[in-house]
Amino acid sequence: MTENDAFVQRAGIGFPLVTTAVDPAFEAAVPVRAALGAAAERLAVAGVPDPTVDAELLLAHVIGAGRGEVQAAALRGDELDGGEAAAFADAVQRRASREPLQHITGVAPFRHLELLVGPGVFVPRPETEMVAQLAIDALRAVPEPDPVAVDLCTGSGAIALALATEVPHARVHAVENSVDAFIWAKENAARVGAPNLRLVFDDATRALPELDGTVAVLVTNPPYVPDDAIPRDPEVRLHDPEAALYGGADGLDVVRGISRRALALVRPGGSLIIEHGEWQGESIRELLTADGWRAAATHPDLTSRDRATTALRP
Repeated sequence: MTENDAFVQRAGIGFPLVTTAVDPAFEAAVPVRAALGAAAERLAVAGVPDPTVDAELLLAHVIGAGRGEVQAAALRGDELDGGEAAAFADAVQRRASREPLQHITGVAPFRHLELLVGPGVFVPRPETEMVAQLAIDALRAVPEPDPVAVDLCTGSGAIALALATEVPHARVHAVENSVDAFIWAKENAARVGAPNLRLVFDDATRALPELDGTVAVLVTNPPYVPDDAIPRDPEVRLHDPEAALYGGADGLDVVRGISRRALALVRPGGSLIIEHGEWQGESIRELLTADGWRAAATHPDLTSRDRATTALRP
């Protein structure tokens, strides 16, 4: 019997199917290498895209270490005690059911930030970091001591907090109309500590009338999935809030409302940045141009997929 087989039998993260319950009372030590190997096998069978990475991150979360420390522990031949092994097995079971990794660990990385996330809020994606960069670049280019920026549909506060911390001389306003998401955004703002950030609970299509004509940069990651386009990944389909995903028959209902609202908020010469699906660039450029925006342009993410469209207020 191999080390992996022994851990599979005792920790209940069996390969290929889970047939035993995790017993939190077992006490014998388990090699880190065996635990990681069994977990990666279990996650691979469940269809998790990066099973080895997720196994390492889950174990790092369980033992309160970094991923590099987990890899080093496996190379050294370190062992998990009984409680650690049981907690790890439980985390692997949850991930194998396709619960998002970030819901299990409670955090999601975003640029230089580590954000709190969980049920009720959209988990920030790596591709949105490029959208934030577009907004940061535009905000840094504003020749004012305290330019105004707005993040509509802020969700966890990811883009707004990136703006507030990376352009600390700016005044950033973030808007969210989901109670659950707004609570997460408040917790993240308190955790990060951004005195130049203001959170507002309101609808993105009518918010912040007091800022009309003053905003230098407006950025948004709105719901843009068409109503009949069911997301492929269970993590998205089953766990991300529907209000953060679906945007009407063509996915652009919220974008239309934001375009009109942004025309009032953004000052002449100011910038609009909208995240969207890779197939929506042309439609959004046409929509913005028809509304009166100028110089609409679509930008690819690091995987060469169209990810964001920018425009200027005439």
